[in-house]
This record gives sequence, C-alpha cells and structure tokens, in this order.
Amino acid sequence: MARIAVIGAGTGAMTAAARLAVAGNKVTVYERSASYGGSVGRHEHEGFVFDTGPGLLHLPAVQRDLFVKTGKDSLEQCVSLTQVDPAGRHLFADGTAVSLPNASRAGVASALDAALGAGAGERWTGFLERARDAWDRSRRPLLEEPLRADHQVLGRDPYPALKQRRLLRTRQAATVAEIGAWELADARLAALLDGYALSYGLDPRTAPASAALLPYMEQTFGSWYVLGGMRELARAVYERCVARRVEFVFGAEVVRVVEKDGRAAGVELTGGEVAEADRVVLGARPHAGLVPGGQVWGPDDVPVRAGSVPGRFVVLLSLRGAREADAVHRTVVHSADGAAEQEAVFGGRVAAHPTVTVLRPDDPATRPDEAHEAVTLTATVAPQGPVDWTDPAVRQRFADALIERAGAAVPGLRERILHTEIRTPAETEAETGAEGGAVPPPALAGAQGAYLHPGNLTRLPGLHLAGGWSHPGGGLAHAGMSGTLVAGLVVEGDGFRGSR
Repeated sequence: MARIAVIGAGTGAMTAAARLAVAGNKVTVYERSASYGGSVGRHEHEGFVFDTGPGLLHLPAVQRDLFVKTGKDSLEQCVSLTQVDPAGRHLFADGTAVSLPNASRAGVASALDAALGAGAGERWTGFLERARDAWDRSRRPLLEEPLRADHQVLGRDPYPALKQRRLLRTRQAATVAEIGAWELADARLAALLDGYALSYGLDPRTAPASAALLPYMEQTFGSWYVLGGMRELARAVYERCVARRVEFVFGAEVVRVVEKDGRAAGVELTGGEVAEADRVVLGARPHAGLVPGGQVWGPDDVPVRAGSVPGRFVVLLSLRGAREADAVHRTVVHSADGAAEQEAVFGGRVAAHPTVTVLRPDDPATRPDEAHEAVTLTATVAPQGPVDWTDPAVRQRFADALIERAGAAVPGLRERILHTEIRTPAETEAETGAEGGAVPPPALAGAQGAYLHPGNLTRLPGLHLAGGWSHPGGGLAHAGMSGTLVAGLVVEGDGFRGSR
C-alpha cells in the first residue's frame, strides 16, 4: 500500500484520488479552502442556489466511467442527470435568433436553415463532418492517453480545412476565425463558432482550427444538467472518495512538494508540518516555490503557453416572478462587435459589448418557490491584474452591461431583480489560488503544440499532475480525464498508454 498525497480537491484531483484508493493505496487530499470541488462551487442566498463554476456537463461518459470503476452505484444513482433540450438559444447582433436541439445533427441543420436561410445548415453540417475527422484523428493521443514523449506530433492540426483560393494562392483555414470567414461564410455562423471558443477562454483569432472539436463534442454527445446544480456532481465525487476511504484535510495549504533522494517524498504545509508520502499528485497549477527547482517539466517538454489566460465574470440574479413555461435553459447573447470583444478580453481590457451566456435552469432546487427564479450570467473576461476586478465601479459597470444585454433573453429582467451577487476573476483567484482567476482551457492539437498542457508525468519521479492545468486541460470532462490518466500511470507504471 503506497501513501499518496493529493494537492487540491478539484474534480480532476478527486478523480485520481478515488481511482488510486480503489487500487489499494492510502490517499490523503490536502485542500487549501474549506471545501471540495475547486471551481465547481455554489452560492446560496435566501433560498436561491447558483452554480459559480461550470453550469453544464459535456461528455458525461468520463464521469460515468469513474463511478463504474470505483463502486457499485452508477453516476445516475448518485445524481439526477438530465439532457438540456434545446441545447441552447443563440441571439445574434442582427436580431436573428435560433434554438439548437440537443445532440441532433439533422435537427441543428434544420434549425439553422429556418433561422439563417437555406444553406446555413449544410455549411454547419459540413464543418462538423470535418470536425469529426479531427476528433477521430486526435481523440486518443489528445484526450485518452498520457502525453507522449513525441508530443510534437500533436503540433500538427488534425482539422481537414477546405482549400480556399485567397490572394491568388490556395490557402486553408488555420484558426477558428478563418474557419468562420472562409468555410462558414456567414457572420452569424462565424459568431456561433467564435462563441464556443470564447466560452472556453480561447481567442478565435489565434486558436487553431482543431478547436472545432469543442462544438463537435457538445453537439454529438449532448449538454447535460445535474438537478440541484453542478455542485451536486462534485458532492457525488467527493462522497465516492470518502466511501473509498480517501482522507480529506481542509484548510491545509501546501507550500512545497518535499523532495528526498531525487524524488517526491511528501508535502510541506503552512506552519512547517511535513506529511510524508510515496507519491504526490499535484491538482493545482504548478508555480515557482511549490515544486523543487520551480519547474515540473524539462526543456524538451511542453512549456506553459505564453500570455495571460482569461477568467470568468459571473452575475447571480435572484428574481421575483416565475420562469415562463417556454424559457430556454441556456441562451447565448452574442456580441454586437466580436472583434472588439476579442481585442479587449485578450488585450487585458474590459469589453464594451460582451458575449453573455444566460443560464435559467428549470430546477425547483435553485429557487425558494415557483414564484421566483435563479438566473446566472457569465462572460469571459481578462484576468485579474490587467483589469482591477476589485474596483467597485468597474465591477458594477460591467455587471450592469451584462444585465442590459441579458434582457434580450429574460423578459423584464431588470425590473424583476431582488438581489445581485457579483463574482469576478478576483474572487476566483482568492478562492482557488489560480493566478489572476484564470480558468484553464482544454488542450488542442495544432499550432506547433502551443495549446497543449504539461504532461501528467513530471521530471521529478513520484510527482504527477492532474486537473485542468495539466494534460488534457480544462473543463469538467478534460479534468476528469487527467485524473484517470494519473491513476493509470501510478498503478500500471510510466508505460501506461490509457484504457482500451
């Protein structure tokens, strides 16, 4: 029985902890905050309940596999998982609106044709077919295997872009923005695609064409909601860990990974206490001082991507009045000036016309009674630092901008507000320790490997990386995959190549 110390209680770290405990290891999780879940948080106010992190689940097979492999009760026996249909409503700058059905390629094409004009559905379907090819080419090395030593092969973009005649020569789209302009050939379809990239914290102007995998995964495997809020999923994973005798120590901040005889040998907590371990799983973003030598990767490994990573600005609204019967769970109000928004978000400024995602779950557990409604507004924003999100005036102005834009999705929104709670990257940084309140994006192939994350194996023997800041990146599904890969590497050894 090996002693394993896990740093952080996010979903990726807890996934690793549960799987390692089932394999017979003694696992202890050290979490700096007072609770589990990491970014999958909850806010409650006078009977209203809100998710403060992810609001929907994509690729639920990752969580289903975790529960199958770690106990008798399935995921569906531990939480109430429901498909969201329609998957989302999109409001574009020209006033056009379209509702896209959940996990129905033909239904999406029909809806786009009806809303945007004949041919729109065919162009989007053709794009998704190419995205499927990219998925088939990169799924296993990008998502289901530990990062290979020859990870440079993932530097090639797997998206089979159409050949275009541009400026007297043949070119192919290399970025999300170029796919929108050249292949989709409709400003609204381009905004739809840009919105997927932006929601994951990716700049459409520079994100590789392989980001096409993101809408492909959502529209193929569906959008899912956990009744009671996504925090219920974190609770279920935590309870599975406890059932497998994982020990949690909350309010315990790890300041250093202890090295002995050239390998990880435990963790040092604030106050100087050292907890010895045979292996250490780091479920947080590596930073100087935490890891011996300040680096967990060598000169030939994947570097940390240059530039700041965006965060999320969230407005939680307690509303009087019932949710109308035909309300949609998720509405995306697209920016009136997408180029200016991208320039602001990735240039460290506040966007004047942000894209706003409006979540209105039809869930009695989120409201005090049927005469009220809980609504969440979210926008991708520049991190804390370039923008001072602690400034009350900046916070209020941007919250007002989101509420104003969200009024297109929620009738009489401003007049219905009983209480407003604002959460910014500053709160994310304070609660999770993520620098600038940044939210890690998923790993992507292409762009010479610039969108990969450090591998789950490190240069320090006995130290492994799990969670959104390691391979294969951020998002509930991706973080869960990272925990699965770490457990496989620990149990089966460094030659582990993923489950088959």
